[in-house]
Amino acid sequence: MTRTLGSSDIQVSPIGLGCNNFGRRGTRTEDQSGTDAVIHAAIDHGITLFDTADIYGNPATTSETLMGVAIAKAGSAARDRIVLATKWGHQDLAVEGTEAWGAKGARGYIRNAVEASLRRLQTDRIDLYQMHTPDPETPIEETVRALDELVAEGKIRAYGHSNFSPEQIATAAAVETQNGFVSAQDEYSLVARDVEREVLPAVLETGIGFLPYFPLANGLLSGKYSGGTGPADGRLTALKPQLLDGVDWARIEQYERIARDAGRTMLETTFQWLLAQPAVTSVIAGATSPEQIAQNAAAGNGSLDPATVEEIADLFA
Repeated sequence: MTRTLGSSDIQVSPIGLGCNNFGRRGTRTEDQSGTDAVIHAAIDHGITLFDTADIYGNPATTSETLMGVAIAKAGSAARDRIVLATKWGHQDLAVEGTEAWGAKGARGYIRNAVEASLRRLQTDRIDLYQMHTPDPETPIEETVRALDELVAEGKIRAYGHSNFSPEQIATAAAVETQNGFVSAQDEYSLVARDVEREVLPAVLETGIGFLPYFPLANGLLSGKYSGGTGPADGRLTALKPQLLDGVDWARIEQYERIARDAGRTMLETTFQWLLAQPAVTSVIAGATSPEQIAQNAAAGNGSLDPATVEEIADLFA
């Protein structure tokens, strides 16, 4: 079961793999062996969308480098099944050695960045190349022309954007081009629904696919946290404990009940609620173990009935 990404011919699995944990210190995917295990499990479970960025890992670029090795080990047939997505051009974060490349949305930067990502990923093409954040210095028309060149040269198959405002989405869609942006990526979960006001309507209006990141709200909606407590090695507990302070635990308990009544885990319910939203193409979910991969992939095989979707939306209104 796959879904079509926007106006492209790219088919993606309902659940994608977020790769920002690869190379992250203190995780099981900090090194090559941990990354290999997760990448190969994702391939075995039919997850095809692999989403990374040049800034991911510690230091930056480590995620792409580890992924390149892991995918090469999996072989060319596996690579052909993968929709390999990466990003360039985050305005607030820099990749070492890029200081002389100029503005991040400009042709020179884009061409340097894509070549660097291709080398690290050990591939001859990137399936989805995404602009990580808008570049206030560069007209979007110049960015699109540079990306069109990469499509024509076969270095990328399609391109998307991330963290664009509704106005920027509309402006980008209005650029005359044979290709155009095919996807938008933003934070979206049951506890972070701001995109529903204007971003998702803009996505639907322009006909592009939407890829939510942080769908589990850093693990809050995974079923691991209850009554203010969670696993000691959980992302919220270990890295962002301050985010637990303002949680409405009564609402989380009610959500657990809804999931049980639907015969699902909270993780399955969370992913399936997002997949029921008209704009959503694939949900980007992180993982640090093959076991998490199996759970994520299984969640993409089911769907919620409309009444349950509405009940959950009302609970988290």
